[in-house]
Amino acid sequence: MTRPSAGGTAKPASGRGTAKSPPAGAAGKPADAGTGKSAAGGAGKSAAGGAGKSAAGGAGKPAAGGAGKPADAGTGKSAAGGAGNGRPGRRPGGPDTRGEIVRAARDSFAAKGFTATSIRAIAREAGVDAALVHHYFDSKDELFIESMALPVDPRQVAARIVDGPRDELGRRIATVFLGVWESPDGQQRMKAIFRSVVSSDEVARIMREGITQMIIQPVSRTLDVPDAQLRVTLAATQLIGIAMARYLVNLEPVASVDLATLIDRLGPVLQLHLTG
Repeated sequence: MTRPSAGGTAKPASGRGTAKSPPAGAAGKPADAGTGKSAAGGAGKSAAGGAGKSAAGGAGKPAAGGAGKPADAGTGKSAAGGAGNGRPGRRPGGPDTRGEIVRAARDSFAAKGFTATSIRAIAREAGVDAALVHHYFDSKDELFIESMALPVDPRQVAARIVDGPRDELGRRIATVFLGVWESPDGQQRMKAIFRSVVSSDEVARIMREGITQMIIQPVSRTLDVPDAQLRVTLAATQLIGIAMARYLVNLEPVASVDLATLIDRLGPVLQLHLTG
């Protein structure tokens, strides 16, 4: 039998009569006045508000952003902002990547010399992949030319020297070498290099190793004699002396004599060293 509740229509007594309402959040009518929704506000939904979805908001998908859609609402990207295929490692190229590679090459050449420096070592120093170094520079030789601010490519110099009759080798060397110094830009750069060489053992070693590999050795191979490298380096001493006297010390009359006369006088001396 029923008992009247205070001031209202009859209600069943506690524990008797009709079935009790389900606990909060359960399937069926919830405890909040029969709205058909759970306490979290979703009919038949989990406490996180997603029908059939995990607590992180992904339907049947892991919350940590693994296989399938990640935790950030299905953007197709991982929580770290990538598309799920990002690879940790060297940083990509930036606006000044080329300059950073050149600086790293200069530091590596200074610390290890030209011979012991590798593209991989330069890449590590710059914090980039070796492939990115090759994107900007085809070889270590090119990095040497760039980092030392050479006015000409030593490989092209060697190619011009060896291209011609052997008995004119001395004249070609004088013409090519002095031609670099005679241009305004070439003279400015060569002066800076010479001053650096005489004041820094590191720069002297870099230049010695680089020029030996790119000029002295190729020219020596064309002579085909046992003391070829000695002959070529003796010729180099003549060139260094002329450059110092004419362009740095301004020793007269060597400093002001016309280029053609200088080549006429210097060519035979170089030829004597090479083939005499």
